[in-house]
Amino acid sequence: MRLFAWLDNNRVKLDPATQAGAAESDSIDWSRIVPFVFMHVACLAVIWVGISWTAVVVALIAYAVRMFAITGLYHRYFSHRTFKTSRAGQFIFGILGAAAAQRGPIWWAAHHRHHHAHSDQEGDIHSPKQVGFWRAHMGWFLSDKGFAPDLKYVRDLMQFRELRWLDRFDIAIPVLLGVGMFLLGKLLESQAPHLHTSGWQMLVWGFFISTVVCYHGTYTINSLSHVFGRQRYRTGDTSRNNWLLALITLGEGWHNNHHFYPNTVKQGFYWWEIDVSYYILKMMSWLGIIWDLKPIPIEARDHTPRRIRPIRR
Repeated sequence: MRLFAWLDNNRVKLDPATQAGAAESDSIDWSRIVPFVFMHVACLAVIWVGISWTAVVVALIAYAVRMFAITGLYHRYFSHRTFKTSRAGQFIFGILGAAAAQRGPIWWAAHHRHHHAHSDQEGDIHSPKQVGFWRAHMGWFLSDKGFAPDLKYVRDLMQFRELRWLDRFDIAIPVLLGVGMFLLGKLLESQAPHLHTSGWQMLVWGFFISTVVCYHGTYTINSLSHVFGRQRYRTGDTSRNNWLLALITLGEGWHNNHHFYPNTVKQGFYWWEIDVSYYILKMMSWLGIIWDLKPIPIEARDHTPRRIRPIRR
């Protein structure tokens, strides 16, 4: 049954001909998107669990940590390798990213590298120009094609069996996080009743609501950042810089910068371009957790279009 794929992505084995067909299909895979739909519906439980400042603060922290895990780790590390870390650090980064419930690091990086190779061209399955706004925002990963990344883009990551495990059981870490949120709420309910929270309230706010908000914050970079904003560089696509999205996503809104020079750890190229993910990564380098952060060369940043061509992965 395809439902087993919720728990183990290797449970569904298709013959080569069927697999090839699935990889090209734009149809929605309804049997596999039930958990995604449930995440949104579960947010309505806020009607019954109510609200407390404690739950809201925990939700904001959970959002910020996991947004950084997506932008600073899944994107700038796994997808673009803009800095280095140890193998243990890499696995921890993968766990943090998986906690955002946006699938495993290999799947995520494969789709993102494909996007850079075909940005706004035919074959880019999350381009507003090619597939429309809502499909670019989230419809692309709900299709058969979205479930089947092209692994030729991530041969460097496929050599790590622990990363393959995270991709295979990508639902495990979010489930553990949800259980942890519920237990945290129960602990606070018994040990600090003056905080006026509970297990169910913490589950709804700290997991479901913060996860769904993190989902759509991330998705805006595929959709809104290719529609609204300014283009500093001629990248041959519709990528745009948007300061508001940069704040929401901890720096990803400087999207035109990124598409011009994706091989740098910085996306805010100038001091006034707030890039929180870069600031955190810089602090991590001071602690020795990561190293060899790739800069943006001044001559590239301040280039004349005729002299320096955009760099793509």
